[in-house]
Amino acid sequence: MKESRAPFYILVLILLCVGIGLTWYRHVTWQIPWLPGEKQEVWSVEARVEFTGTGQPVMASLAIPESQSGFEKLNEFTASPGYGLAYQTKNGVRRAEWSVRSAQGNQVLYYRAEFVVNDNLVVPQAPPPISGSRLLMGDGPQITVARSMLERARQRSADVFTLTRELIREFNSEDEAVALLQQYGEREEWLVALLQEAGIRAREVAVLELEDGRRRSQLSDYLQIFSGERYMLIDPQTSTEEDSLDLLMWEYRSQPVLDIVGGVNSRLSFSVIEQERPVSDIVQQRSEAFSKVMDFSIHLLPLSEQTLFKGILLIPIGVLVVCLLRILIGIKTAGTFMPVLIAIAFIQTTLITGLVGFVLIVGVGLLIRGYLSQLNLLLVARISTVIITVIMLISMLAVLSYQLGLSEGLKISFFPMIILSWTIERMSILWEEEGGKEVFMQVGGSLLTAVITYALMMNEYIQHLTFNFLGLQLVIMAFVLLLGTYTGYRVLELHRFYALVKRK
Repeated sequence: MKESRAPFYILVLILLCVGIGLTWYRHVTWQIPWLPGEKQEVWSVEARVEFTGTGQPVMASLAIPESQSGFEKLNEFTASPGYGLAYQTKNGVRRAEWSVRSAQGNQVLYYRAEFVVNDNLVVPQAPPPISGSRLLMGDGPQITVARSMLERARQRSADVFTLTRELIREFNSEDEAVALLQQYGEREEWLVALLQEAGIRAREVAVLELEDGRRRSQLSDYLQIFSGERYMLIDPQTSTEEDSLDLLMWEYRSQPVLDIVGGVNSRLSFSVIEQERPVSDIVQQRSEAFSKVMDFSIHLLPLSEQTLFKGILLIPIGVLVVCLLRILIGIKTAGTFMPVLIAIAFIQTTLITGLVGFVLIVGVGLLIRGYLSQLNLLLVARISTVIITVIMLISMLAVLSYQLGLSEGLKISFFPMIILSWTIERMSILWEEEGGKEVFMQVGGSLLTAVITYALMMNEYIQHLTFNFLGLQLVIMAFVLLLGTYTGYRVLELHRFYALVKRK
């Protein structure tokens, strides 16, 4: 009874789905592009805090922004010589706090954060609760005036956003009513209070306009208006809706932006620079910042280990090439995966140097092995002698290259000596049993396979994909398993049927 192949094909399908899924997850979640060399837009924002110390203990607290829709925070830095620094989170608000026992005279503190533009990042904003404002408590003419302005704006509006727009237009009118209200509070305070009075979730937020090369810029007060889960940033002066992709919300929890105890004359200014950075650098910074085990990224390893794995992850590409050439094409090689090892050596030696070195070492080794076969030595002694011979040949080639001023020849030492020795032994036995033609076919097939593998391994697109998308290893495995089920004719075997075609 023929065994069912269904479990095998299910396994292959699972490998393909999991591999493609992991690859897609890395692309979407970490914003890793499919092609190498791509860059992403990064905004570097530096806050400069200045104040005058009075000789007393100082506690400076600065609101700091976090990742938000459209902007992913990569890292943050501070420069505050002589100050202690701590990042504190209170009531869901994260702040940078500097402290020092005594400060006298002019003091300057710096905080810098880097944000990468990420259009796919959506960070939900929790709308503020509806609460009464102090401005609308009690009795007074200002409350009557404010509520009448709200009623007029309500009559000319259709939704929360148009109501906000019409209410701002009421405040832009130059009349005595507006002047009266400004005696009791700022424009933004009144707008938030009246919108809350109308049942609209609104709050005042401090935003920074992102413009490349700006120095000494200041935060601007905007209104954040919510309608369900959607929100809008509106300029309280012009009533225009602003593009949130050009504005970084620095503080949006109704907390003071800067609070200093022990200092006077505080000033806060910002500098903004736009940069384009390679995606590989951004991915590295993300990995260092988050270090999530479930992300299973090579970028979590030390740089020295990353370099090692960058080469190791290319080996499955060579394995796939060997399977394709041996199973489908029918190319014979000296050993199953010897071409992959030769290709790895070519990466270290460069292609031309590697080819010349391989031919010289194997050629001379075969001559010496031919002499050893006449001595009727035991296998262990014979292989040991070949290994020593290979080491001597590599050493002599390296010294000769150095004396001739050919620095590339020094890289010949990267060849796997033990593997070369076994190759020489195997080729020698093959020569005795099958003849020189078979030896040349297998050595030539090995070199051809090694050159093709080397070309693919050195391709920057393949290096980028294998290093950044581990899921592709499962995809390669699935294809190798499928190749293992092939039982048809190889391409190089089709010449046997040429006579039948010619007769027809």
